[in-house]
Amino acid sequence: MNLVYIAIALAIWFLLGVVIAYKARKYLGKGMPEFFLANRKLSGFISGMTYSATTFSAFMMVGLVGLTYSTGVGAVGFEMIYIIFTILLLIIFAPRFWVAGKKYDIITPPELMAKRYNSKWVGIVSSVICLTMLIPYASVQMMGVGYLLEGMTSISLHSFEVFGVTISSLYLIGVFLVAGFSGISAFWAGMRSVSWTDAFQAIIMLGASIILVIFVFYHFFGGPIGFATEITTDHSQLLKLNWDFRVFIGLTLPWAFFALTNPQVSQRMFVSDSVKSIKQMIIYFSIFALIYTVITTLLGLSIAGTGLLGAEAPSDTAMPVLLGNVPVILALVVFVSIFAAATSTLSSITLTLSSLGSRDLVKKVKPSISEKLEVFSGKIIIIVILLSCIVFANLRLDMIAVLSSMASGGLLVMAPTIIGSFFWKRSTTEGALSSMAIGGVITASMYIAGEAYYPLGWWPSFWGLLITIVIFVSVSLMTEPPEGTEKFLNEVEEGVEEYGMI
Repeated sequence: MNLVYIAIALAIWFLLGVVIAYKARKYLGKGMPEFFLANRKLSGFISGMTYSATTFSAFMMVGLVGLTYSTGVGAVGFEMIYIIFTILLLIIFAPRFWVAGKKYDIITPPELMAKRYNSKWVGIVSSVICLTMLIPYASVQMMGVGYLLEGMTSISLHSFEVFGVTISSLYLIGVFLVAGFSGISAFWAGMRSVSWTDAFQAIIMLGASIILVIFVFYHFFGGPIGFATEITTDHSQLLKLNWDFRVFIGLTLPWAFFALTNPQVSQRMFVSDSVKSIKQMIIYFSIFALIYTVITTLLGLSIAGTGLLGAEAPSDTAMPVLLGNVPVILALVVFVSIFAAATSTLSSITLTLSSLGSRDLVKKVKPSISEKLEVFSGKIIIIVILLSCIVFANLRLDMIAVLSSMASGGLLVMAPTIIGSFFWKRSTTEGALSSMAIGGVITASMYIAGEAYYPLGWWPSFWGLLITIVIFVSVSLMTEPPEGTEKFLNEVEEGVEEYGMI
């Protein structure tokens, strides 16, 4: 595809995004709750769309499509478990996050944990874990667009080495484009800008994917029946659950608790303007998630049926190759939708991590800092995070889907502490700190060491969660709950009942 066409499509999308961000900025007020939470005044539709766009990133249309192409319907089970768990966790935890956020003026998930366990160190440790583990996941968004640009164009530009890895100019352009667009959205007007552009991008993501799967069915297979016949006859191995059970659990566990442990999505439990909006957020996300997952899965199977991809080609190139074989206009629309998914997720992550850095690290080191300087420090952190992601993206690690799950695997060690915050009055500060710190180090070390060091073949996410639970429970039983535990739990539950959330 001609690179000029891609540039024009991105320019149009960019102008629309800037207009939306500009409109959002006109309503931007002052202070931390305004910049990082849109002053807790998002409607149900905007809340649902920003949650969906933040959750479903370049991982879906590049990573999950590639994973389905290479491994079959096991990828569907992997993603459907995520959706089911997310809906259940939102029903249980969203009301409690929302009540706690309003009552205690909480802005970040680590701040909530610090409040519940009456310790700034709980907030600091969880913030460090988030900042460390989310850089790879944020970088995946840049990588996805970089791969697409390489795969969709026949232009050969100059290549050079970065950290010993050969990088093409097109890949690097994709990385910088996502970083730049995401940075503008987050830096300019905070959560209000990010959430409004997310809603716009979510509509593009869903609409483009529906059009693409319909075209693929009729162009390559003559219709849905032809597709079904081709897959069941010549690619029946893709319809079998051929995943190793330990691999399946290793990849699935982090996603099952994604809604709680990934701060860029759990922070969105604070932003709704009412109980009604929270319920609408869950409904809108459920509908979006089911449709988008089914479509990406069908696209992965379709690519296998077309035979467009060579046997030795990396699975993450499946979508770029497909887009190189559809009409230019359609390819551009889908490319923009994937670009939108990547930028929405990256801008959400950078905004959330900057709020963690300013609120849970800078504020704790210097409690006297003014709110204006706190917001300013958050903006500086946005730039630092984006630069870090650019460096990581240029390492060009393989398998976007696996890399995303690995990042969430590191965050999984926070799950017991978060669940205990609301549902176990015996949980203690010492239990939270020791389980997150030790579990985080062990999990990260196992991922870095590689599969040769996975005990009994079970993945780090499994061992990390198991070890974290044992430490959290045993240490909590040997120590005393922090002062104010009963008061916190009672006030949250009373608030949930008062607002009619149960």
